[in-house]
Amino acid sequence: TGFGMDLRREPAELDLDQVVADAIRRATQLLGARPAPSQRLRIVLEPRLAATVLGIVAGTLTGDVVVKGRSPFADRIGEQVASPLLTMHDDPTDVGSMAASSLDGEGLATRRNTLLRAGVLERFLHDGYTGRRTGTASTASAVRGSRGMPSPSPQALVVEAGGGGATHEDVVRSAGEGFWVQSLNGLHSGVNAVSGDFSVGAEGRMIRHGELAEPVREVTLASTLQRLLSGIERVGDDVEWLPSGDAVPTLVIGEVQLSGS
Repeated sequence: TGFGMDLRREPAELDLDQVVADAIRRATQLLGARPAPSQRLRIVLEPRLAATVLGIVAGTLTGDVVVKGRSPFADRIGEQVASPLLTMHDDPTDVGSMAASSLDGEGLATRRNTLLRAGVLERFLHDGYTGRRTGTASTASAVRGSRGMPSPSPQALVVEAGGGGATHEDVVRSAGEGFWVQSLNGLHSGVNAVSGDFSVGAEGRMIRHGELAEPVREVTLASTLQRLLSGIERVGDDVEWLPSGDAVPTLVIGEVQLSGS
């Protein structure tokens, strides 16, 4: 199976041919896939998967988990916790995001909050309660769900492009030898947001001499959130707006354990 998607504010702007072509490519490129030998390698995460991983990281940077002592990044404000290549904001004021909003769940005017700047942890996301508990203030990051009280949460993650005009294909070529990831499985059970342990199922294609090669499935990728952040080797310029409201480019991450045959 495979799916493609496009995201625009006007129906006439949707590129349906590209959506169909993407769905067909994803549905067919893993035919004949099998496990690869266990090894340590670099992985390439396209925007939608990079957004998934960084969304998990951002979920550990909220005031409620920090107050409870359940974040692996608690007490690390001002420290280098990621590669200097990574700058990430939570910016619901960006009208390019489908999650853009002028007010948070408590009625405060939203703002751009920089979480990581050149890999340095700058702040946590707070609502009014956690802001008071930590002696700071709300960052206008309260999100109201379908039931219960508002709680702090990322609203629209925006990762700055790496610079240099690198497309997704350029980033894959620069990886040399590695693993291009098409999907990740078992994120809910395979990621421990308290310790940062990361072990999930994956499928995709090997990268050989900068080109996509044989398809792979039934393998596991293992690391920690901390190592994934510090292991970012390249950030592409192909920033893509996703249905989640996030804007993320392709990432190359080194020294990830692949367990297979």
